[in-house]
Amino acid sequence: MNIQKIVMVLILFIATGLTAQQKTFEKEVRKISKRIDLITKTQKDSLKIKVMQITKRLEKGEITKTTAATLKGEVASYHARRIEKLVGQQERMLQLLVQDKTNGKISSAHQTSNYEEVNTFSVGGKTFRFTVAGENGKEKKSKKRHKSSRRTTSQFVFAMGVNNVLEAHKFNSLEDSEYQFWQSHFYEVGYTWKTRLSKISSPLYFKYGVSFLWNNLRPKNNQQHIVDGNMTTLATRIDEVLSESRLRHVQMIFPVHLEWDFSRGKSSVKKSIRIGVGGFVGFKLGTRQYLEYKDLDGIDIEEVQYDNFNMNTLNYGLSVYTGYRSTSLYAKYDMSPLFKNTKTRNLSIGVRLDLN
Repeated sequence: MNIQKIVMVLILFIATGLTAQQKTFEKEVRKISKRIDLITKTQKDSLKIKVMQITKRLEKGEITKTTAATLKGEVASYHARRIEKLVGQQERMLQLLVQDKTNGKISSAHQTSNYEEVNTFSVGGKTFRFTVAGENGKEKKSKKRHKSSRRTTSQFVFAMGVNNVLEAHKFNSLEDSEYQFWQSHFYEVGYTWKTRLSKISSPLYFKYGVSFLWNNLRPKNNQQHIVDGNMTTLATRIDEVLSESRLRHVQMIFPVHLEWDFSRGKSSVKKSIRIGVGGFVGFKLGTRQYLEYKDLDGIDIEEVQYDNFNMNTLNYGLSVYTGYRSTSLYAKYDMSPLFKNTKTRNLSIGVRLDLN
């Protein structure tokens, strides 16, 4: 499975989890109600069409009035049975939903502060009523306060964006970079913990964790990486046109940040900002170069070269992110050179998700 498929699976997993968290009793009731209305409308529309077809046959003299009446009775009886069967299935789903609500397996969008909660709702022309014993307001506030008072929490981290390199820490060297900016991607997947630095409520946290990085660099101008002793350079491919030239190195890193989190228990945009400043240290797990081209005979060639390409095994650098709630803009800069005996350093800019 390549990295694009892994990323898509992770995004789908996150989206599915977030959707499941938003499931409420009222939403599910509305869904069932809409399905019942759709079933009834569809069956009635189908019955109307069949009755019209029988009437036309009668007008053309193809059948007698007695036969027409019999046929209309049969189709009416058929669709009545269909409505009864299909609506019955939805009503059984509704009964299970009510049972889940009673057992506390699904929550309401708005819970009352009374201990006893009375619910009534209508679906498909029927009215349902049931009572659920709930927590009082003080108990809920106590639980919420307990949750928000935890000093240490954990997050799943996913980041993606673009890569390039700087020469000798000079930002203007990007203008002369030999790598494609928008086609050189990075992906990061990790897990972090953050601990509030003070015992009392405070926006300042110490954040730490572990991540895996996939960094890709795509050279411009039909170039590829060549190892010459203890040096790695870019060289132009002469005989073939490269449809793909990509150097990928995988890392395991341990990031550490100081985070100012103003979103804890807040709802306004102004007070829902997170800022993280820190760095990371880690090591490279492996490096590969992917080349794709047509040879002189027009045959498609896919070539994978396994080598460390004189990359430094140990890696360390600086990172910063700022954003709103769980989504942030993210920048990471390697202080250690990418290749040995060079001043080339990797720069990554992208979007980061920190999901509690």
